[in-house]
Amino acid sequence: MGSSQQPTYIIPPPSGPNWRTPLLIGALVLLGASSIFQFVQLERVRTDTKADMTKLTSDMNGVIERMRIDSNEEVQRSRRSMDELQARLAEQRRNAEAAVGQAKIDAQKRVESLQSRLAQEQAAQQAVINSVKQTADTATTQLATVSTDVGNVKTDVQKTKSQLEQTIANLKRATGELDSHASLIATNGKELQALRELGERNYSEFTITKSKKPTRVADIMVQLKKADPKHNRFTIAITADDKTVEKKDRNLNEPIQFYTAKARQPDEIVVNQVSKDKIVGYLASPKVQTTRGGS
Repeated sequence: MGSSQQPTYIIPPPSGPNWRTPLLIGALVLLGASSIFQFVQLERVRTDTKADMTKLTSDMNGVIERMRIDSNEEVQRSRRSMDELQARLAEQRRNAEAAVGQAKIDAQKRVESLQSRLAQEQAAQQAVINSVKQTADTATTQLATVSTDVGNVKTDVQKTKSQLEQTIANLKRATGELDSHASLIATNGKELQALRELGERNYSEFTITKSKKPTRVADIMVQLKKADPKHNRFTIAITADDKTVEKKDRNLNEPIQFYTAKARQPDEIVVNQVSKDKIVGYLASPKVQTTRGGS
């Protein structure tokens, strides 16, 4: 019992016709054909999968490349924006510095202008002070001169007054034809000026030549009708208040009186010179212009 016992196989004898073999072969053929079909399909799937993977990989790479490009463009845009912002910031800083510098310059100019104006004002004030001082000195000198002049004027006024009084005293008096009042008569320019200085009446000088039209003297009209220089006589027509009165053959320095509606006292015409076709004299009118019909 030192060696093992070998099994014994007994092949049974054929019992009849063998139909299983063709069936088995057919099954094997179908199995092989199926395996080949599956292999072909698997290869096709593998090929398609590989192509899809390749396409997917290419698409992914394209997407990644586009993302990279887009990212680079975005980065570049961001960088450009940053550069622009920095440039604007730098420009604004320069502008601000320039504005500050200009403001300093303007402030300095204003200070210098104010200082200049102050100096001018001080100079002007000093000039005024000097002028006032000089004027005061001059005024003091002039005051002394004026005092002397006033004394001289007083002397002259007194002298003139005395001369005026003497002239008035020497004036001729004549009684008018319309009232009993004796009027002072001036026979020349000096005496007429003395009457003006006396101030009792208004005086208007005239020179009238013989003419068809009258000559206005103050508020009246006077027309020379006739002149006789040999006998110093004349004839005139006086128009006052739309009324005309003729004074015939009047003498030299004779007061010719007539009334007007403006005064209670009569006006007077005095002729001092009679020449051929011309007379020279004056009109004396009352100072108070009151109608004779008034109260």
